[in-house]
Amino acid sequence: MTPGSSSFIDFLAEHQPELLPGRRSLPEGAVVEAPHGTTIVAAVFDGGVVIAGDRRATMGNVIAQRDMEKVFPADEYSAVGIAGTAGLAIEMVRLFQLELEHYEKIEGATLSLEGKANRLTTMIRGNLGMAMQGLAVVPLFAGYDLDRGRGRIFNYDVTGGRSEERGFAATGSGSVFARGSMKKLYREDLTADQAVTLVVQALYDAADDDSATGGPDLARRIFPIVSLITEDGFRRLTEAEVAQTTVAITDDRLARPNGPQAPLL
Repeated sequence: MTPGSSSFIDFLAEHQPELLPGRRSLPEGAVVEAPHGTTIVAAVFDGGVVIAGDRRATMGNVIAQRDMEKVFPADEYSAVGIAGTAGLAIEMVRLFQLELEHYEKIEGATLSLEGKANRLTTMIRGNLGMAMQGLAVVPLFAGYDLDRGRGRIFNYDVTGGRSEERGFAATGSGSVFARGSMKKLYREDLTADQAVTLVVQALYDAADDDSATGGPDLARRIFPIVSLITEDGFRRLTEAEVAQTTVAITDDRLARPNGPQAPLL
């Protein structure tokens, strides 16, 4: 059982390949109704990157879960947000965390941010068979690049295709609306607090138009998961911190439900 590779996925594929998500298959003609998670957003600010996700999971037209967590630390300087089939996505995140930890133990060094993004590409590509059966996972990966001294964001498609996003990014069913919101509000010199407000605003706008994206639930005290990654590492904002930003945005929306009034030309 001595590992011959710094890749935990390769090690698992050699000894117990049936444990890999992509090695499973559904009976022919089977249709699986599984909870799906949606909108994840991220934005680069001066000193790092912020990544956030709503809390709703849906199964068809039913809300399967109201307080699902969709943003997880991958290691000390990176995080991954999940959209797609919830069970497979969480399993993939845990495997990705093990992959990075295994590499660090075997090699005695940490993978570069580019290397981490490449490892995630391999995992998504390995899940292509399940994706073709309707069980797709489309993550958003963000982290602080210690070599370049700045935050970076990587977006993926179901085939494992990867692209680095400049400034901000979104994935999931509400991504069109979230991206449109960030396009209007984003600028390169944002502070960490302003970036947090930006992503919460984007999730609010996505929930306003996409039924699969959950908006802030003040009655149940359910707020988005928001995490910051800087040169000091990964930090998940407390519920109180996110609630303060969310309540301020909600109060402003209640006062101006149709947005600020622009003067007529």
